[in-house]
Amino acid sequence: MAPAMLTINSKNYGSWSLRGWLLCKLAGLDFIEQMLSSDDPTTRAELLLLSPSFLVPCLTHGGVKVWDTLAIAEYLNEVKPDAALLPKSRAARAACRSICGEMHSGFSNLRSALPMNIKGRFPGFKIWAGAAADVARVVSIWNASLADSKGPFLFGKRPGMADAMYAPVCTRFLTYDVKLDPVCAAYCDAVMGLPEMQEWVAAAKAEHEEVLELDVEF
Repeated sequence: MAPAMLTINSKNYGSWSLRGWLLCKLAGLDFIEQMLSSDDPTTRAELLLLSPSFLVPCLTHGGVKVWDTLAIAEYLNEVKPDAALLPKSRAARAACRSICGEMHSGFSNLRSALPMNIKGRFPGFKIWAGAAADVARVVSIWNASLADSKGPFLFGKRPGMADAMYAPVCTRFLTYDVKLDPVCAAYCDAVMGLPEMQEWVAAAKAEHEEVLELDVEF
């Protein structure tokens, strides 16, 4: 079988691409990357949250094409069950799917006010009320999940589906100097310390393409 292919966009700005890529890495899937240029109109629309549907990342594997991040996660959980992307217990799986679904469909103020920009650093960044409410909700989710799982990841000792879904938020909190309680700060450190995340961050920092709308001086 030919190796799987994952189509992604910018590693510096592409939060959905990071989620799909990290899921594939955590699943142990052998895949090659196909990078779309940020100059492509469809790609820019996705990066700027102007697209009605997100078609990147897109995983092609064994003649199957999957292009929604949650669908990619569920597909990988089927083909790579030993990776344990979802927790073992039914209750934990339900909680995992719920908080992943919330990230997938919500937090619009957080996305627009704090766009992913791994190369950027904005100390003392002012977070307005709309985004602040989203930050508070993320912190609440993390604290509840970590209290149940005992960490260091949202559902236990191994990173999984939920951590991949929230990994771009960890990068945002670093970029925009979001102050966190010790439990959430330690969680962010654990996610950012993953070898897979370090690989992604290094590639993002080496990326030459810029999207000026996402790289302004706030």
